[in-house]
Amino acid sequence: MSKQPNFLFIITDQHRADYLGCQGHPVVRTPNIDAIAATGTRFERFYVASPVCMPNRATLLTGRMPSAHGLRHNGNHLSYDASTFVEVLREGGYRTALIGKSHVQAMTAFPAPQPVDPAALGAISEAWKDDGGDYLNETPERYLSADFYAFRPPYYGYDQVDMVTNHGDQAHGHYYQWLKSKTPEADAWRDKANQLPHDYTCPQAVRTPIPEELYPTSFIRDRAISFLDGAKGEDRPFFAFVSFPDPHHPFTPPGKYWDMYNPADFNTRLPWEAHRNPVPPMLAMRAKHLDKTEVTSTQEAFMVDERELKEAMALSCGMITMIDDAIGEIVAALKANGQYENTVIVFNADHGDYLGDYGLLLKGALQLNSITQVPFIWSDPASRAARVTRALASTADLAPTIIERAGLKPYWGIQGRSLSAPINGAGTARDSLVIEYQDNMPRMGFATAAFVRTLLMEQWRLSIYKGEAWGELYDRVADPDETHNLWDEPAHAKTRAALTEKLVHEMMDLVDQSPRALRRA
Repeated sequence: MSKQPNFLFIITDQHRADYLGCQGHPVVRTPNIDAIAATGTRFERFYVASPVCMPNRATLLTGRMPSAHGLRHNGNHLSYDASTFVEVLREGGYRTALIGKSHVQAMTAFPAPQPVDPAALGAISEAWKDDGGDYLNETPERYLSADFYAFRPPYYGYDQVDMVTNHGDQAHGHYYQWLKSKTPEADAWRDKANQLPHDYTCPQAVRTPIPEELYPTSFIRDRAISFLDGAKGEDRPFFAFVSFPDPHHPFTPPGKYWDMYNPADFNTRLPWEAHRNPVPPMLAMRAKHLDKTEVTSTQEAFMVDERELKEAMALSCGMITMIDDAIGEIVAALKANGQYENTVIVFNADHGDYLGDYGLLLKGALQLNSITQVPFIWSDPASRAARVTRALASTADLAPTIIERAGLKPYWGIQGRSLSAPINGAGTARDSLVIEYQDNMPRMGFATAAFVRTLLMEQWRLSIYKGEAWGELYDRVADPDETHNLWDEPAHAKTRAALTEKLVHEMMDLVDQSPRALRRA
C-alpha cells in the first residue's frame, strides 16, 4: 500500500448544498453520500469561486480565481499554459483519471456572442497571442464517429479521459459514442419528441426512454469502477475525478427515478413574496413570467409556477438519488479492492440551482445562497471521524488542500488556502471569501452582460454589480435567507462602506502574482 493516499473525488453538477440527507433535506434520500459524511468532515459553509460551470471548474483545477486563470465565463477555455493540481499529482507519481464531465473547454456547437465586431479588429485581434492549442476537445463534432475519440495525454494532468459533455439524456462525448455502440435507438431515445408519456408541466422536464443501465450516470459509475479495478495492486497511488453531469437540467431521471419522488411532498420555502425589496433582475424575471415572455428552454434563469417548481424539485431529487446509488456501488468497489483504507473520498458540486428561491429556476447573476453554496465532504483514512465545521471555504481552496495531503509542494500563484485545519477540527482557513461572476451576454434584465463581485463573511454578504446604481447587502445572521436588502438603508451605510473597502482589498489580494520575478529590477 502506498504511503501517499489515493483520492476519489466525486462531483455533481448544479447541486445546491441543502439537497442531501446529511444536510437536513426532509425528502431526498442520499444514504451513500450520508455515509461518506458519517466518516469525514462536512463543511456547512463551502462556497464556489463562481456560480457557473466553467469558471468554477477551472478554479477547482488551478486553485486560482477566474480573474487570474482566465476562464472567466462559460464558452471560454482554460489555457494549457495553466498549471493544475492534477499535474502536480501526476508529476508526484500519481495515476490520474477524469471520468465524466470536465467542462474547461466549450462543449457545444453554438457560436459565442460577440461583444466586439470582428471587423473592427486588426490583424492582431487579441491582447494575448494564440498559443496554438486545440481547445475543441469537448465539442460534439469530436464524438460523431464509431471510434472513441482519443485524447492526447495528459489532458490538464489526466492520463485517462472518459469524457461526458452536456447534461441529462442529452449527454454527449465518449458517453454518446458508447450509447450508440450499445443500441441503434440512441438518437431516437435522445429526441424529445420520443419521450415517454407523462403529465408534468415543468419546463425542461423530459421523461427519457433511455433505460437506467444506459443513462450517463450508469456509464460514469461503470467507468469509475473499471478504473478502480485496474488500479488494484499498483504501486502508484491514484487520483480519480468522477464527475456526474446531473442533477443539472434538463430534468431527465430515467426509469424508476422519474417518479421516485412525489412533487406534493416538496415545500416552496422561499416564495416570491418572501423578499421584502426585490432587486431589478428579480423584478425583470417576475415581469417576464407574468406576461409570459420568459424563455424557458435555454440556460437562462426564469420564474415558474408552484406546480412546475415542485415538479423540478422532485425530478432533481430523482437524479440525485440515482447518483447516490452509483456512489454506493463505486465505494463498495473501492472497499472490495482493498483500497478504501488508503483513499481520501471527497464529495463536492460545481455550483447550485435557485430551485425555488423566490420562484426561480437554474442559475445566474443573482448571488443567492442556493447557487453559491455547495456540498463539500472530506473523508480521510487518517481519521474516519464524523465532523461538521462552519469554517468558510472556497472552491479555490481545494487544489492546495489536495496537494498538501498528497505530501507534495504547490506552484507559485495558487490563491486558495489549505483546509487541513478545519478538516481536522482545528480552526479555520479564512474569515472571508470572494465570489466572481462575469456573464457572456445580457440576460436576467441586465442591459449588458452582468459583472459581479461578492464579498462573503460570517455575518455579511455584499454584492456589487458593475455599472449599476444598486447593489446587495444582507445581514446573514439576522436574515439567513437574505430576504431584506440593506443596500439603501441609512442605518447600514457605514457597514456598506466598510465592506466595500474590504472587498477592494480582497480583490487586490487576488491580482495574479504569477510569474514570479527573476530579478530585483
